[in-house]
Amino acid sequence: MKIVVIALMAVVLAAPARAQQLPGGFVFLRDIDPTIIQDIRYAGSNNFVGRPLRGYGAGDCVVKREVGLRLKAVQQELAGQKLSLKMFDCYRPTRAVADMVVWSRDGKETASGKRYNPAFRKVDLFRLGYIATRSGHSTGAALDLTLVDLAADNSGKFDPARDYADCTSSVEKRAPEGSVDMGTGYDCSDVKAHTAAPSINQSQRRWRRMLVAAMARQGFVNYSKEWWHFSLPGAGGQAYDFPIPPRR
Repeated sequence: MKIVVIALMAVVLAAPARAQQLPGGFVFLRDIDPTIIQDIRYAGSNNFVGRPLRGYGAGDCVVKREVGLRLKAVQQELAGQKLSLKMFDCYRPTRAVADMVVWSRDGKETASGKRYNPAFRKVDLFRLGYIATRSGHSTGAALDLTLVDLAADNSGKFDPARDYADCTSSVEKRAPEGSVDMGTGYDCSDVKAHTAAPSINQSQRRWRRMLVAAMARQGFVNYSKEWWHFSLPGAGGQAYDFPIPPRR
């Protein structure tokens, strides 16, 4: 009996310790809905900076609990259409935002960077509204995501050694993302990435509208310059700078 009591006490004491990994009502999205696909791009090298950003200690989506529960509801609706959400970015530490600012001002234009912003100098991306010096992502209430057709072949993988076309090119030429064709790649700083861009085809427009509508039914609002960016009004608050830890 004594052994059982000690074991139970250990479980009780361990639970708060796990919960304290994330502050301020944040949760790992996998703990809310493990079926939502994740490809957290700033935790690796497949992004416009070409390396992991500061604060991304793991490639896990972290959000406010309310945001996670609403994403779960979106996912449940999409499941009936053999579709899934795919997360590109969720909570973003403010140190990662500062890392983007430093990158934008270093004066170095690279081939990999131009894949994401083919028409602009990177120093202009903040002024033009494609990157923010104060990001809603840091509050846990903003998200970058897309749709995946679960019945399609999503096996294409990013190869850092390949010379891909820029993010505005056709889906066959640009870097693979294992998702539906939205008309541009993720994080594409270009007018073609504006949600209502007239330059995309009918199928791409239909996918964008489907994503916006599914998210809107759960209260999410799209950012007009980025088809992938959504936020949940009222769920944010202060900006945080805790690093994203590995989920245990």
